[in-house]
Amino acid sequence: MEGILKEGPRLRLRRAGEADIDYICDLQVAKDNSDYIVPFSRTDHESIIMQAKASMDIIIEERESLERVGYLHVTGLLLASKEQEWTHVIIGRKGLGYGHEAMKLLKAWAFEDMGAHRAWLDCKDYNARALHLYESEGMVREALIRETILHRGVYENLVILGILDREYRARKRAGLEL
Repeated sequence: MEGILKEGPRLRLRRAGEADIDYICDLQVAKDNSDYIVPFSRTDHESIIMQAKASMDIIIEERESLERVGYLHVTGLLLASKEQEWTHVIIGRKGLGYGHEAMKLLKAWAFEDMGAHRAWLDCKDYNARALHLYESEGMVREALIRETILHRGVYENLVILGILDREYRARKRAGLEL
């Protein structure tokens, strides 16, 4: 199917289309997501989906039902340094292991299909669930950016996590990846 980026046992990643914008915007503002991200506007998503070159919105969906279960954004796709930034990693149906499979698919697509050298993301320091997911998927804490986001009148910290292509390949050899 056109737009499919990577498939796993239960999930697949595909390019987001215009029909996904409402779903993406709703995920960003959902009660259990909104404190953890800085949302993009509908206009931002329209531009990202129309261009889909330097950055891309990606839908995470179940392979069998085609039900959307999450969304993520990837940028840096045209950088000479082959460095991707992953943002807005949002799983709408939590507690089913979709986050782990989605991260494995994203890493496989980034490093195997796109030839990335490095991928990184930031995460609010109090988002324990996400930090656990990222670290269990081989991402390494690289930095703490203190009081960088003003959210509801409070300055918040961001943890920077990254993974290199050689670290991904070592995990793959160890059977930790798809």
